[in-house]
Amino acid sequence: MIVRIMGEGQVKVADSHFIELNKLDDELLAEMENGDTDGFRRTLGALLDAVRRLGDPLPDDALEPSELILPGPDATLEEVREMLSDDGLIPG
Repeated sequence: MIVRIMGEGQVKVADSHFIELNKLDDELLAEMENGDTDGFRRTLGALLDAVRRLGDPLPDDALEPSELILPGPDATLEEVREMLSDDGLIPG
């Protein structure tokens, strides 16, 4: 799956890694629902770090459609709340 991190670029992540990513996404959703700003910042950073670590960056000039768009590391809790679906940032 092609994942875009806003402000950074695209990464190709194997489907097998989405179990780990979904755990972090669930944690992020819970922290947002509880208004835990510190936990939100920590878990958003961990989620983005995991995408970078587990994925292969695409060249800057690649024009692949992104199947998933994640906020950048400096996104606020409100900005991320606007991006959420019922499943969180990552469907499934």
